[in-house]
Amino acid sequence: MAEPIRAYNVKTKEKNVEMKDAVITKTARGGYMAQGNDGKGNKLTSLLSEAKALQAIQDGVAKKGW
Repeated sequence: MAEPIRAYNVKTKEKNVEMKDAVITKTARGGYMAQGNDGKGNKLTSLLSEAKALQAIQDGVAKKGW
């Protein structure tokens, strides 16, 4: 089973919140970033390694945004 992308929610100060509707983009410096929401209307952003980002796209957990 594909592992979901998890992030820290700054607004509610919750750790390891599962990201829904994730879209992975490349940063200007070549890194990978996942952006999505927590299902309650709060936005989430997480920096990822290249391996984890490409694996999430391949598993269908996130969409490719570039």
